[in-house]
Amino acid sequence: MTKMGYGIACALLLAAATSAQANDRKHMLPIKEALASAAADERLGDSVKFYFGNQPSPAVVKRMGMDQTSQKTNAFAKSDEKACNWVFLSALRQMEKRARELGANAVINIASNYKNVEVKSDTEFECHAGAIMAGVALKGEFVKVAE
Repeated sequence: MTKMGYGIACALLLAAATSAQANDRKHMLPIKEALASAAADERLGDSVKFYFGNQPSPAVVKRMGMDQTSQKTNAFAKSDEKACNWVFLSALRQMEKRARELGANAVINIASNYKNVEVKSDTEFECHAGAIMAGVALKGEFVKVAE
């Protein structure tokens, strides 16, 4: 490839990356709908309970620390809602895995944490979707609650 051809190829790649980056749509989507989906039934177990925002939880018996996850998924040729719900479940799945590692049976005070900007809601999660990728970041406190 000539220097000129290489330069043109680099410019096109940079332009494509810039336009994909600029195509970042923020969505606040209902937690309840994502958790009521067949995908949630398939991907999440029932040994770890999730409590979002300020939702009340059973009495905390033991605190095991805070953690966060940031997940991305392919959004190409998918609606933003579909891609966002899928990646939200992926983030919860990671939290579920971490809870099991710690011996926790619940994650409380879950908040969206996209680019380290906390958004706390009892009913919605934040997702960012673009032309190629969708992402969700969550943080929460891992605990053992009374059963």
